[in-house]
Amino acid sequence: MPRLAIGIEYDGTAFCGWQRQAHAGSIQAAVETAVSAVADEPVAVNAAGRTDAGVHACAQVAHFDTGARRSLRSWLLGVNSNLPAQVSVAWVREVPETFEARYSALARTYHYLILNRDARSALHHDRAWWVTAALALAPMQAAAAELLGEHDFSAFRAAQCQARSPRRELQRLVLTRQGGFIVVECRANAFLHHMVRNIVGSLVRVGRGEAEPGWLGRVLRERDRRAAGMTAPACGLYLTAVSYPEHFGIPAAPVFRAGDL
Repeated sequence: MPRLAIGIEYDGTAFCGWQRQAHAGSIQAAVETAVSAVADEPVAVNAAGRTDAGVHACAQVAHFDTGARRSLRSWLLGVNSNLPAQVSVAWVREVPETFEARYSALARTYHYLILNRDARSALHHDRAWWVTAALALAPMQAAAAELLGEHDFSAFRAAQCQARSPRRELQRLVLTRQGGFIVVECRANAFLHHMVRNIVGSLVRVGRGEAEPGWLGRVLRERDRRAAGMTAPACGLYLTAVSYPEHFGIPAAPVFRAGDL
């Protein structure tokens, strides 16, 4: 039975998140309905990351098995024609049966978008966290360096997180200004529930001058969620890349730029 991988982008505003829910609209349910319509059979779709309600994706990766035989172009056009406007499949590839969208991934990258200006944005409503207080970038960058490497990230883990271990390897945490935005790029082998949003909320506390950069390292070492900053809103978070071994042939994710949204 062929296994297909797909790249998905979505605006998560109107959804309860990726994972199928009994009484709310999920992205998984929308994609499975569309794929099943093209396959003419029920199809289960599994993704690399279970994004939360309101979280967006530029490069979610998922896979499914099906006995249906279609050209890759037919899958692409057919699935998209059955999806709501807020969800789109960007590519389709046939992959080996050993490929698993979640478990074959080497790393995941998220970007968080902060609109840092006095005026709200009509175009980025529900697409960025609007912070009116002037944020000092250099202290935020210094604080971010405290978190790099493999650590116990319990201080940035949601209470409802079901991960067996709080240890993660944070490989990249970079903050840049792009016009009126501060963009936070975060790459790790895997993430805990709300980990990126809790890190961003803590970085904003530093940027506001409410804590000095070294505070974030102490919070990390204390491993107490109550000591960290607020959970940043879901609207600013984007899943922007999932990395796999080259032999699977998964297309590279597009470069994330705030101005492109």
